[in-house]
Amino acid sequence: MRRLREEWAAIAEYTKLTPFQQYQDLLEYELQQIPSKSDLDGAAVGIITLQEIYKLYPQNITTDPSTGTTVHLSFDQTYHLGEVAYTMGSYQHAFLWFLRCLPKIKEDKNADILKQLTFKYLGLSAYHFGNLPYAIYFTQQRVNLDLTNLEARLDLTSTRKRQLTCRYSTVGENPRLMYAPVKQEEEWDKPPIMRYHNVISETEIEHLKNCSRPRLQRFKVNSNDNPVTFNRVSQSTWLSEEDPVVFRVIQRLSDITGMDMESADLLEVLNYGIGGHFGPHYDTGKLDESSDGYRIATIMIYLSDVSVGGATVFPNIGASLKPQKGTAVMWYNLLRNGQVDEQSLHAGCPVFRGSKWIATKWIRERGQEFRRRCALSETE
Repeated sequence: MRRLREEWAAIAEYTKLTPFQQYQDLLEYELQQIPSKSDLDGAAVGIITLQEIYKLYPQNITTDPSTGTTVHLSFDQTYHLGEVAYTMGSYQHAFLWFLRCLPKIKEDKNADILKQLTFKYLGLSAYHFGNLPYAIYFTQQRVNLDLTNLEARLDLTSTRKRQLTCRYSTVGENPRLMYAPVKQEEEWDKPPIMRYHNVISETEIEHLKNCSRPRLQRFKVNSNDNPVTFNRVSQSTWLSEEDPVVFRVIQRLSDITGMDMESADLLEVLNYGIGGHFGPHYDTGKLDESSDGYRIATIMIYLSDVSVGGATVFPNIGASLKPQKGTAVMWYNLLRNGQVDEQSLHAGCPVFRGSKWIATKWIRERGQEFRRRCALSETE
């Protein structure tokens, strides 16, 4: 039916070149008698209905069981069936039809466009029938085809967030958390980024700010030529654990993350005013003199809310962490094999309105050998 309509329309278009008007009128009249677009949609609806009622797969539709003869559908025909199934809300059947479209795409100038469309509906169909791993996979394929595809990147982010969870945790039955388990929220799955709620009190926040204000200095780099960097616009200082409040906060961070703090850097408190930001960077740092290793993980405590802007973003994976006062977020900077995790690249977005206060604790490799064991694979 579809082939008849398409080929007859092509013939009618071609014969418009003839000078015989009567012949053209005859072909135009005949074109009105053949199946219309709504007829094609109706036939497709009938096929999808058969599939739903009799539990048929696409191969059951295209193959005659008595003779074994197979009807080979074109990309357009297969895509149309998937499109109609998706419109009907029959997402599993739509997924199967769109899946059959992929090997039918010819490698030409339109191949990437057709793949984008097919991957889009494969991801959406999988999402609607609840298969989030497939939804993420096919949405990621869209991003891989075109890294500038903002719609695909946003779809990927929202799809991934759907499978993230929250929980109360005692972090391996830590005695200090048995009666007051920590509230954990997954911000991202791969790589894991965790947010911990209510980790610091209002009194402790004010204490850290008050201790830091007299000592805040503009961030500088180790360069005699140009000590001020414009990649990072902020003020910062370091606080020692000799302060009992700082000590208590660090102990709490160790409890809720399960990380050893003996070789960690001092707590750094930073303030970002209007326009304050930190460009894309890795937190691995340099090897220190005591050979405690690189910074294996970062814990960032938000000491304030920010009215507009100030998010911590991970451009390689599409994650965005909004400042939320009293919470702490943690991520790993190294893979289990000790190499830099390229996905840990992150940045601090400019503050548009308000003031951003954070406290950062960088965890070194030494002491984490049995807390975050090496993987058996060299790539992990």
